[in-house]
Formats: sequence, structure tokens, C-alpha cells
Amino acid sequence: MTTAAGRHAVVLQHVAFEDLGTLQPLLHAQGWAVQVLQAGVDPLEPAEHADLLVVLGGPISVNDTALYPFVADSIALLQLRLQQQRPTLGICLGAQLMARALGATVAASGGKEIGFAPLLLTEDGQRSPLQALQGIPVLHWHGEAFELPEGAQRLASTPACRHQAFAVGLHALALQCHPELDARQFERWLIGHTLELAQAGIDPNDLRAQARRYGAPLAAAANAMFAQWLQHLPETP
Repeated sequence: MTTAAGRHAVVLQHVAFEDLGTLQPLLHAQGWAVQVLQAGVDPLEPAEHADLLVVLGGPISVNDTALYPFVADSIALLQLRLQQQRPTLGICLGAQLMARALGATVAASGGKEIGFAPLLLTEDGQRSPLQALQGIPVLHWHGEAFELPEGAQRLASTPACRHQAFAVGLHALALQCHPELDARQFERWLIGHTLELAQAGIDPNDLRAQARRYGAPLAAAANAMFAQWLQHLPETP
């Protein structure tokens, strides 16, 4: 199991407001040294052998490699880490990049899933760290979805998205949703995604009300979930 003291976590960030959220103070409290790389700007070499890689969300698609060539570099990085069974966490776009790196398809899901709703845990999910999220509305914000990679455990779904989370062994966890959300910073999301919300016909006031209602219980549940997952990470090769 990983002992956090002296461990190096690298975070791959795509937009400033989709950050580590409530996961950041947990990592710091456990003694992780955290380095943030800006996707498409910073070299990815520090992420190759980090004790933990966290790939965060963003508004681009894993299929946009012609428009954003750095996406292909991120997929190659994840392929390398996952082949080496190095601890890796993907959130939203990060989860989709992990799925693609493992050979699964990522495509438009036929509609936007934006808002707070609980996960439906599979039997594997109920035995996983996601059990801490049972019955807790989490933030969903995506228009694409991944197929389940070969050999992965499906952990959760929602009525709108069959594959909400998967795990590969103890070293890899992919989350389509956003349990890391710090609701105190949610206004940044609403500002940053204003065009997408308008196009989807979603009133920001509705999302604000949901964040006020569910932010605190989500933060507590996510802290428990992430803490359990981090506790059982294997030693890096």
C-alpha cells in the first residue's frame, strides 16, 4: 500500500476552474507533494513516473486530436502508466482519456447530463471506495461517454449514462462524474461553461440551488471515498 509521506502526485489540468477541488486538501493532509501541469502547455515528463497521476476534466473531446494534438500525448502517457500499473485517477475528461488509453470507445452520449444526481452502484461498486457515495447526489457535467474497457470493473451508472465509473485493479480509477467538486467554488464553473449552459437550455440558478443543497454532503462523502482509494494504492514500480 502507498504511504503518502514523500509521495509525488502530478495533476493534469485542462481549465483553471476544474481543479482538484476537495481532493486537494486531502492530498496535502496526507503528505502528498502536488504538482499541477497545464495540458497542452507543460511537458508531460513529470507525470510519467509520478506516484500518482490525476487527470481532470475539461470541455474538449478525446476525439479532438486533430484540433488539439496534445490529447494524443495524454492518451499515450496514460497507456504507459496503465501498462505499468502506476496509480492513476481520471475525472470526467480524464476518465474518458483513460478509457481510450485502454482501447475503449468514447462518443457522444446523445444529450447533456448536467446537474446533481446520485450514482447507481453495481455490486462491484458497492464493494469499492465508491460505496461512500451511495445515495449522495454528485455533479454530472458531460455530453460524451465511454464504453467499458476490456478487463475493467464497472462500478456505477446513472439512468442517462451506463458507465459512470470503472476500476482496473487497485491502481486505476475512472470517474465520469465530479465528486471532487468544491461547491464553494461552483460559480467559476457556471461562468466558465456559460455558453454550454445556454445551448443546453439549463438555468444556472437551478444548478446553484443544487450546489447549495448537496455541496456539503458531497464533500464529506467524496473525502471518505478518495481517502479509502488512496489508502489502498499499490506501491509504484
